[in-house]
Amino acid sequence: MQRARIIATGSYLPKKIMTNDDLTKFMETTHEWIYSRTGINQRHVVAENENTSDLATKACKDALATAGLSASDIDFVICATTTPDQVFPSTASIVQGNLKMKGFAFDIQAVCSGFVFALNVAKNFIETGQAKRGLLVGAEAMTNLLDWDDRSTAVLFGDGAGAVVLEAAPGKGTMDDQGVLDCLIKADGSCHDVLYMTGGPGSTGDMGKISMNGQELFRHAVEKLGNVIIELFDKSGVKKEQIDWFVPHQANARIIKPAAKKLGLEDKTVLTVDQHANTSAASIPLALDVAVKDGRIKKGDLVLIDALGAGLHWGAALIRW
Repeated sequence: MQRARIIATGSYLPKKIMTNDDLTKFMETTHEWIYSRTGINQRHVVAENENTSDLATKACKDALATAGLSASDIDFVICATTTPDQVFPSTASIVQGNLKMKGFAFDIQAVCSGFVFALNVAKNFIETGQAKRGLLVGAEAMTNLLDWDDRSTAVLFGDGAGAVVLEAAPGKGTMDDQGVLDCLIKADGSCHDVLYMTGGPGSTGDMGKISMNGQELFRHAVEKLGNVIIELFDKSGVKKEQIDWFVPHQANARIIKPAAKKLGLEDKTVLTVDQHANTSAASIPLALDVAVKDGRIKKGDLVLIDALGAGLHWGAALIRW
């Protein structure tokens, strides 16, 4: 059988850094208040003329360079984003044009779970033989969606992009294969009002701002992420003791650390929320790139990823590096 193997990672972060102390200059807050509730120290912020497609393109170029490939070697681009440059065309098509590549391109919108959902889609394209090699990028300019007068949301988010190159590789159909081994994605639209945008082209005609019920979202995250990981382990036959690295969506350290402790993976958890804040669909590929490039994640390691976002959408995946 064919497996979808990740052969390279890449990333890009905007040059501007906004620390918690910077926020105190125009917001009634303190570094201690933010850090104690989120684990965030700083976030990157897009420049005035910097679009999501710019972040995504740079992350893809980084991944291609790491893989030693050119854009002509790629069959598709899938972009997971909540902050497209425009309602249409897709941000992925703009990235495709920037890279001067052929093949197909489209966006996936599952907010913070976007990378997990897009990974499942890309995996299926490769496993069914519809494509040999593709780029998957999570890219967000979340600070453009913030109400800077709303302390409950404005301190949480940052901007950036992370990308991976996926390639078809032969496998035996066992959990020892290299590649994306298993994936579960779920949704519950009855909870759509837990985290949402206050506007949109089909309702108010404008973009709106992020609105969140933090306590309710926290409750759903703890419950649903725990359950989907257990279900994924049962489905795949993997035991938590076999996991080498846990790379969760970087939303809040108060969600990540208890989950890691419950799994017995405190010392195997990649944590970047302190430096990046919540970059939505970009957070997992950004964290993967950090852990691959600093040598933590190595060939043969079994990696668990998970995410929950607005919708509600959530999911988890197992990847043999």
